[in-house]
This record gives sequence, C-alpha cells and structure tokens, in this order.
Amino acid sequence: MEQNNWPEIGDFVVCTVKDVTDFGAYTTLEEYDGKEGFIHISEIKAGWVKYVRDHVREGQKIVCKVLNVDPTRRHIDLSLKDVNDHQKRAKIQEWKSEQKATKWLQFVAEETGTSEDEMQKASQKLTEHFGTLYSAFEEAAMIGANAFDEIKLKKKLVTSIVQIAQNNIKLPYVDIAGYVDLTSILPEGIDIIKEALMAANGIEEENVRLDITYTGAPRYRIKVIAPDYKKAEAVLKRAATMAVTTIEELGGKGEFHRHNDTVKA
Repeated sequence: MEQNNWPEIGDFVVCTVKDVTDFGAYTTLEEYDGKEGFIHISEIKAGWVKYVRDHVREGQKIVCKVLNVDPTRRHIDLSLKDVNDHQKRAKIQEWKSEQKATKWLQFVAEETGTSEDEMQKASQKLTEHFGTLYSAFEEAAMIGANAFDEIKLKKKLVTSIVQIAQNNIKLPYVDIAGYVDLTSILPEGIDIIKEALMAANGIEEENVRLDITYTGAPRYRIKVIAPDYKKAEAVLKRAATMAVTTIEELGGKGEFHRHNDTVKA
C-alpha cells in the first residue's frame, strides 16, 4: 500500500507484535507499510491484566481494532479486546487472500512485461472497482474477461489476470449444460444461425458464465456456470429460448434439448 495510506477508526487490522512492555504492546500494521500501532494494557483483554506477556508475545500475528489515528504524530491506537473470534478469523482470511492476490498481480506484471508504475495504477483501479484485489481475481475466475468491461485495462493484463485466476481459484459453483439444434435452409442460413447464437450469448447475469460451442451440425452446446442451480437453470433456459426464438423469427427452426448431467464443484 502507499506510504500515505492510513487505516480508518473502526477498521480491523492485522498486526505483528514488535515490543511488549509493562504498560502495553507496540505493533507493526502488516497492511499499512509496517506503520506502528500501540495497544494499551487496558485494551489487551477485558478485565484486569497483570502481565501483558501473558496475552501477547513478540513476533505474534494478531488482529486489532483501530481506536484512533493521528497521522501528524504517526500514531495509531489499537484494541485487542474489542475483536471477537469471528472477526479475527474473517480478517486473517481476508489478509491471506489479499497477499495471494498481490503475488498473482506480480506474476501478471512479469508475464506481460508491465512496469511497476503501470502495475501500481492497474492495482489501484482493481481495488477501487472491486473493493479488494482478491475480489477482482474472484470475479475473473467466475466470469472471465467480462468482469473488467467497466474499467480500462490493457487486454494483455486482462488476459493474464483471467488465466491466473482460473488456474488458482476454485469457487463453489454449479455447472450445467443443454443443447440447441438450429437449422435454416435459406441462402443466408449461416448468418441466421450466427445471429441466433449471438442473441443467446447476449444473456447476462451477475456471477454467471455462459459458453456456447459447436458440437456438430445442427447442434450447439450451451454451458452455464453459476453460484447455484436455480440461477444456472434460469440462465440456461433464457439463452436457449433466445436462440430458438431468434432463429424462428428469421425463418429457421430451433429446438432445445436439456442435458441431464449436473456437476457441482
């Protein structure tokens, strides 16, 4: 993160205990360039604390809540007692995921020959749009390059991000498929079929990926990957209906065949 970046009051932060004293503990904030934070003995644990070392030790990774931030004094007040087990687990997982995403972005830079300055700008765009870098890779794993339609990134970066995301992130999803038979005896029949397929491929749904492939005349396979079966089934039916309706309106014939195999991962 940038040197002038500071946490907000109320944020949960991952810290490494640097020094333990009789009146509290000094820490470095992992996500903020190692900026120093302090946990007063009264914020170590609910109730009376006799020895701080009974609760924290040098080198230990802990999750704290930010109580106060004073950039002019470069001082951050932290609380350990105000973090419950659920908040601790969630924050540690978020931090670990972001570390992974940062490494993946370094791989993207190396693979595409992108400069450090340009990569920093790309990282900022991704974080601003998706909230976190890891969320950007999650979206890429789920729906591919379409995840970046609303932000300006070079095609080579998008291609690399999608490839790395889909190779490294395994999200819970439902994978279903169906087939449409599309035929037209008109002279422009090929163009009519293409138009029907384009109409079907235009069906969009958040967090859903749709792929249409040719399996052999006159059959085309529609594959849908979605977070749950209900959404996958709905998108499959919409896409198939769109293909059949479009080709029939253009003078051709269409028929939908549901594939029975459903794969959950």
